[in-house]
Amino acid sequence: MAIWLTKDSKVIVQGMTGSEGSKHTRRMLAAGTQIVGGVNPRKAGTSVDFDGTAVPVFGSVADAMKETGADVTVIFVPPAYTKDAVVEAIDAGIGLAVVITEGVPVHDTAAFWAHAVETGNKTRIIGPNCPGVASPGASNAGIIPADISGSGRIGLVSKSGTLTYQLMYELRDIGFSTAVGIGGDPIIGTTHIDALAAFQDDPETEAIVMIGEIGGDAEERAAEFIKNHVTKPVVGYIAGFTAPPGKTMGHAGAIISGSSGTADAKKAALEAAGVKVGKTPSETARLMREVMSGR
Repeated sequence: MAIWLTKDSKVIVQGMTGSEGSKHTRRMLAAGTQIVGGVNPRKAGTSVDFDGTAVPVFGSVADAMKETGADVTVIFVPPAYTKDAVVEAIDAGIGLAVVITEGVPVHDTAAFWAHAVETGNKTRIIGPNCPGVASPGASNAGIIPADISGSGRIGLVSKSGTLTYQLMYELRDIGFSTAVGIGGDPIIGTTHIDALAAFQDDPETEAIVMIGEIGGDAEERAAEFIKNHVTKPVVGYIAGFTAPPGKTMGHAGAIISGSSGTADAKKAALEAAGVKVGKTPSETARLMREVMSGR
């Protein structure tokens, strides 16, 4: 099983004809993803050859959905055009939009997120500034390396792309149902809580890894949700234990203010909810290994 992205998902790529879109479309195809089309209004009616696989280019998301039955879009367009690309996907009614683009203005993200809500939340948005979603052995939508882990029983939700990759690699022998990189911007679509709820409901996800980072209160809110709604074991890691207070770190959302938002405060909140929290990624992997050894 997997959440949100399965072997039957039909994926289109907005920005497929650009350098990043083209590179990662080739990687997604190699991972077994059903890429059924790309979107570029200026190149509609053409196709792009990826190692012998011809992928058609459509003029709009709506056209691509009509012709292919696509239900997922992966967005690789430049930051200045991302808002329009996401709004187009929302207006077409696609079920899942994975926004890889980094550097999207926060007010643009706020605008397309508000548009999704106003139109009935028919489109699940993941990102922006995220590595995407991978259901190993089934489908890969984004930039998560396809060969670092196999399919298995762990669900993973993470703000950090590189830590997603590290935990997947360290736990590759157990494997993952789905790994979801939600992104670290101040405003994102899908949250830790959304992914936790989906993993809780997935009968073949047996345990969950949750990766957070300093700043904001998303992890504290996730801890409260875990305490009240999640019965599966959760292991956590908070990036930023050694970060100096008051200094903005790598992700735009990572800023500490007083005791709120610190790694220690988040660790305490998660542990109070029954979550085992590692001090390092490798310790986190070890804690998950201990959880899975008894299952």
